[in-house]
Amino acid sequence: MNVKLMKFLREEDGVTAIEYGLIAGLVAVAIIGGITLLGGKLQTLFAYIAGLLPTGA
Repeated sequence: MNVKLMKFLREEDGVTAIEYGLIAGLVAVAIIGGITLLGGKLQTLFAYIAGLLPTGA
């Protein structure tokens, strides 16, 4: 078990996967933050656009 752990810590593949995971997490936080800040404005815009569309007959 100890040998496998040391081998894992020495390999670069694990580090790369962790880096990609951190980048994906930061991107997700940025997207969620942007949606949170702009959510009300987008809802108002979509409601306005929906009001302009003709209703089905």
